[in-house]
Amino acid sequence: MARSLQFAPVTESLTLASPAGPPLDVAHPKAIKSYVRRAGRTTAAQARAFEELGPQLILPFRQAPLDATAAFGRSAPLVLEIGFGMGEATAHIATVRPQDNFLCCEVHEAGVGALLKRIAEQGQTNIRIVQHDAVEVLQHMIPPGSLAGVHIFFPDPWHKKRHHKRRLIQPPLVAQLADRLAPGGYLHCATDWQPYAEQMLAVLGAEPLLANSAPDYAPQPDYRPLAKFENRGLRLGHGVWDLVFTRRS
Repeated sequence: MARSLQFAPVTESLTLASPAGPPLDVAHPKAIKSYVRRAGRTTAAQARAFEELGPQLILPFRQAPLDATAAFGRSAPLVLEIGFGMGEATAHIATVRPQDNFLCCEVHEAGVGALLKRIAEQGQTNIRIVQHDAVEVLQHMIPPGSLAGVHIFFPDPWHKKRHHKRRLIQPPLVAQLADRLAPGGYLHCATDWQPYAEQMLAVLGAEPLLANSAPDYAPQPDYRPLAKFENRGLRLGHGVWDLVFTRRS
């Protein structure tokens, strides 16, 4: 799971496609990013996984709609994951949900290598990776109404008030995510930082295309495993908040 999701804070007007009407001009950061560049070390095993599995499982970023059936070699519901960290949760979810395809975005080489290594060890066939900014992948490669789900687990909470504008979950991005979901598709976010959970709840609740699946926060879905830091936090009495919203018909 990732804690490396952000967007840059330079503001301009961002035009979003609206399925219910004309494009919406929203004041928002100019260069939205779903990540922060951080140093990481790729192990020999991860490098070997890159060499052996990378050509098959890493999809090139293109400014054109993805042919998911061709990419996965089958037609199945498509779930987009934004920021998978070291891939532990991703591999688990792909194992317990073999009927779904998972398109997973992460820019950090160590994380991509770690997930490829897990795939080599566990044999998942329903994961493909785009090693590129997920916001650009969403904008250019994901057609409207094509996603069965979106996973955003433990994005960077940007604790300081002056940094809140860098948080990933903001109205323009949520509007794009909702547009890419098929009717009945879901958006699942999780965080262990209560103020960010409260912001997520407000932002997701204000998106007219989305409906909350719970009165406020959702029970943890069975498919999402507990992370190591999450187990430690729960032992110390810290909370974790899951939010699951669905696309209205």
